[in-house]
Amino acid sequence: MKWLILILGIASNASASVLVKIAMMPPRKFPSFSEPMTALSNWPFWLGLGLYGAAFLLYAAALARLPLNVAHPVLTSGAIAAVAMCSWLIFREPFQWTTIIGILLVVAGVVLITVRVS
Repeated sequence: MKWLILILGIASNASASVLVKIAMMPPRKFPSFSEPMTALSNWPFWLGLGLYGAAFLLYAAALARLPLNVAHPVLTSGAIAAVAMCSWLIFREPFQWTTIIGILLVVAGVVLITVRVS
């Protein structure tokens, strides 16, 4: 159950980032003082904000079940990898071989940090 909570936290965090990116792309506009009503109609922005809140709550729930030095690196690296993949798949942003190596190094580092050797 603790790992499911963490995976849902990663998914919420990455989804929120994707939605906020969508919210800032044309034809949508960033909420401003000159056009305050645009903020109300920008549903990806509000959904992304809500998912960031859900990610925080899931992170807090994971911390109740896992050590901080496990939960934080797993959540952070998972979100980094998920956002990199989403940016490539959804937005067709560049995905270089250095990105792949970087993600693998981050994941390897998290494994080394979180593995318990007895």
